[in-house]
Amino acid sequence: MIPTLLGLEPEKWSGKLFSNGWTSGQSGTLPVKEPATGISLGEVASASATDVRDGAAQAKSAQAKWAEYPLAERAPIFRRAARFLEANADQVKEWIVRETGSVPAKAAVELKLTIAEIYEAAAMVTQPRGLVLPSEHKVTSLARRLPHGVVGVISPFNFPMILSMRAVAPALAVGNAVVLKPDPRTPVVGGMIIARAFEEAGLPDGLLHVLPGGAEAGEALVTDPDVAMISFTGSTAVGRRIGALAGERLKKVSLELGGKNSLIILDDADLDLAVSNTAWGAFLHQGQICMATGRVLVPASLAARFIEKLTETANRLPVGDPFREQVALGPLIDQGQVDRALGIVNDSVGAGARLRAGGTADGAFFRPTVLDEVGPGMPAFEREIFAPVAPITVYRTDEEAIELANMTYYGLSAGIISGLSARALEFAAQLKVGLCHVNDQTVADEAHAPFGGTGASGNGSSHGGPANWDAFTRWQWLTVKHAAPSYPF
Repeated sequence: MIPTLLGLEPEKWSGKLFSNGWTSGQSGTLPVKEPATGISLGEVASASATDVRDGAAQAKSAQAKWAEYPLAERAPIFRRAARFLEANADQVKEWIVRETGSVPAKAAVELKLTIAEIYEAAAMVTQPRGLVLPSEHKVTSLARRLPHGVVGVISPFNFPMILSMRAVAPALAVGNAVVLKPDPRTPVVGGMIIARAFEEAGLPDGLLHVLPGGAEAGEALVTDPDVAMISFTGSTAVGRRIGALAGERLKKVSLELGGKNSLIILDDADLDLAVSNTAWGAFLHQGQICMATGRVLVPASLAARFIEKLTETANRLPVGDPFREQVALGPLIDQGQVDRALGIVNDSVGAGARLRAGGTADGAFFRPTVLDEVGPGMPAFEREIFAPVAPITVYRTDEEAIELANMTYYGLSAGIISGLSARALEFAAQLKVGLCHVNDQTVADEAHAPFGGTGASGNGSSHGGPANWDAFTRWQWLTVKHAAPSYPF
């Protein structure tokens, strides 16, 4: 039986796009399934390049009026959207669990973060939009922030609601229209629920288009002449392609990509806390997080006991269907992801790593995995795995730990566990990452904090708090003279 979509009956949303209302697409449909069971949850329309072209044109037409919309009427739209999600929290969380394979606790956190993003966006509506500049001349000199026009958002499958909303909400708040292409594996949580929230909140028609689809729709969005900016969250390989297409067209692009994130355990760390932080950072949401702990750097003095305790933890964590069982880990998103992760684990063992726990999968269910004796050059050391795998590398000096942590093209997140925060801060200053957490693991996010990475983790752009103004507006310098001067020509 196909579920309702936050009060919308299946016949109203199933098989549809959201583009000036719920409409049929021009390129067939995409199935919506539980990754844990394969059970059908309905379907959505698959957006074609023509659907994207039409949506972008409609968005451009609607945006000019929205940019002049009264502030007293704009901000309440966001608050109503947030309250709508709060009022339907149980159904939203159920959708997150069933469509993404999340355990209920992760679903609750994702919804909480999503709602926080909307309230932050509501606050942006009345925040200062520029600066009064000094001038050598008798003019009023202003630097003001203006919307780009139409923002294209492409979001991934792992935290689809928050990773869509963190771009959709602030982009709308500062006066843009938005075309959102959620991942085709999570189109409801990543897109249709967002459409429902803003539909119920009274967002004017034409400002938000939700167009699920594959590579054709994504490329059409990036190259569309009516789309002024692209916000992409996803893999580094796809990010490079999007960056190249956007660069050819001189479009602004925000790339939030993958990570190979180190958790550094210092020799003065509490062992049990170090193990707890490692397990959480590596195994949370089956490791399908760009900030997941992808390297565990452990001092030789703690290594034997640390590995023993982490192995015990991995072996006792239950794995299964999070909608029907009480488990710590759910399924990976699809079989392709399972095969890729197993390949990395097996190739690393073949290269000399030692398998301490896990390393197997039953369908989409991947056991928490601990790999020891992992070193540079091995796939588990070099590559983002996106599965519940904790690769352990032993170091002997502080300098070696820092060198190992920085031995990557990625630059997203890091964590440091130490009994002395001052010592950990010295480590943090030497790590080439966009996010660093002292006495915490590598996974953290708050709606009001800048979030972004460098290198293969992104192009240095950020979302969150003050960074949203940098991402979703452009500067204009404006001067005003009381009378036009006379020039000597």
